[in-house]
Amino acid sequence: MAGFPPPTTYRPAVSGRHFMAAAGHPLATMAAIRILEMGGNAIDAGVAAGLCTNVLQTDMTNIGGVAPIILYHREKDVVRTISGLGTWPAAASPDYFINECDGKIPGGVHHCVMPAAVDAWTTALKEFGTLSFAEVAAPAISLAEEGFAAYDFFCANIAADAARMAQWPSNAEIYLPGGSPPRPGARFVQKDLGGLLRMLCEAEEGAKHLGRKAAIQAARDRFYSGDIAERTARFFEEQGGFLTLDDLKNFHVEIEEPVMANYRGYQVYTCGPWCQGPVIPQTLAILDGYDLPAMGHNSADTLHLILEALNASFADRERYVGDPRFIDVPIEGMLNPEYAATWRARINSQRAFGAMPEAGNPWRFQIGGPAKAMSAGDPRAFRAKVDPDTSYLCVVDEQGNAFSATPSDGVTNTPIVPGLGYIVSGRGVQSWLDADHPSVLAPGKRPRLTPSPGLVVKDGKLVAPVGSPGNDVQVQAIVQLIIDLIDFKMDPQVAVEAPRVATFSYPRSSTPHPYSPGLVNAESRIAAETLAELSRRGHRVERWGDWEPRAGSLCTIVVDDEQRLLTGAADPRRMAYAFGW
Repeated sequence: MAGFPPPTTYRPAVSGRHFMAAAGHPLATMAAIRILEMGGNAIDAGVAAGLCTNVLQTDMTNIGGVAPIILYHREKDVVRTISGLGTWPAAASPDYFINECDGKIPGGVHHCVMPAAVDAWTTALKEFGTLSFAEVAAPAISLAEEGFAAYDFFCANIAADAARMAQWPSNAEIYLPGGSPPRPGARFVQKDLGGLLRMLCEAEEGAKHLGRKAAIQAARDRFYSGDIAERTARFFEEQGGFLTLDDLKNFHVEIEEPVMANYRGYQVYTCGPWCQGPVIPQTLAILDGYDLPAMGHNSADTLHLILEALNASFADRERYVGDPRFIDVPIEGMLNPEYAATWRARINSQRAFGAMPEAGNPWRFQIGGPAKAMSAGDPRAFRAKVDPDTSYLCVVDEQGNAFSATPSDGVTNTPIVPGLGYIVSGRGVQSWLDADHPSVLAPGKRPRLTPSPGLVVKDGKLVAPVGSPGNDVQVQAIVQLIIDLIDFKMDPQVAVEAPRVATFSYPRSSTPHPYSPGLVNAESRIAAETLAELSRRGHRVERWGDWEPRAGSLCTIVVDDEQRLLTGAADPRRMAYAFGW
């Protein structure tokens, strides 16, 4: 109609004064809104959305998978992380994979670590929420038992791995009925998964007289030490896997302090070095010394520096980052502004590294730390497929609480426990077998996880939860989102939709850890002359399409204290949606 300006985004900006949610599937977003409308806080709503994501996106996430969480609790005035990541079973060892699997970590039961999501969701709910497990699980139970409409992205992922899934009858029964994957628009039902959630609710109901926290703990304990655990351990014994009942009984997630770096006066928080989260603040600490706004949004100068700062952080990730309960990680040194300056001195504004650079020496900036030598490193270059997985969700409520979580681990490469409808996390694929690697496999050790939710704060006030799926790309998408929000003052939805680049000039996190020196993928919406200039500077640029799902699927909620507004943004590259009131 004449007189109306054209839309500036593919999805409208969503703003509200009371609460806001954004998640990888619109029904998960609506579940969070339902919980907020009934009086729950952001943590209650986030757990509800997370459980729904484990039902709606089982190709990408699972209730037996991982669920790293970072949250802000306004009343307690704390930012905390929950390490929703499983450990290797006590019987696991690199020798098995070296001797019996030709030096590879295959799919099936042998790459399974402890199922962490149930413990993560219940820990968040128990310690920071207000409602019962049954109340927040109700939407997920309904979606599992009554079903939902299968959608294109879900159906394509199942179809792509149908042959692999067919080897496990428990997977084929649910995902390949009649031998075929679900078709878009068909009602998809998971009765066993709904039954599992009801079992947890029954345990909570039986312990209600002990109080809310004890009752939630009872639901959690039925999964890790009760009859559910016994059935899971029995299945793994039958399949010849490592996991035992004792492994499940001894496992628990941890509530931890986040890591943080300052960027332009903002505090950017992520989970610790048991995941790749520190890449985000380290990269921003390096970029803090450059005037990106003066260079222009997505200009060759800006993109070159972003890519080189990411390459620097990935080099340090490869050399230093692993489970801090097993190795010394110089995390304070890595996030020290003076250490960031040493990387800026090594970055050439006109020439790319061209391969993964030698790691820096953050030990020099670690308070009380030894001056350990740097490692040159020389990984073998090769290309290989890495399985897609992961989703993201975030919630902010009227009180100012925030919840940010990145659930993951789909059903396509791991068997479902028969009758229970869930997998045990296959996140072991993000371990190494090289004894000198910081994330080498060890009993009781956590793999170095790619899912890594974030949170931005300024002057003690919440600014935004941030996150994305995308394996090694997710931290890169988050860095570009934060730059677009802070440096270029973009509307949140415009920032989420802005075209992105991604570097692959490092060994990737998932087995077989492919490495592509100098490779940069760039969405084709970036100007051709800009990509040509990046190529001239030594980046090996390969184009993605205009809207590439592998570029991530960002969600965020930006808090405007002055106007008392919350603005949610969700990525059209996949299924994400934001909504609020």
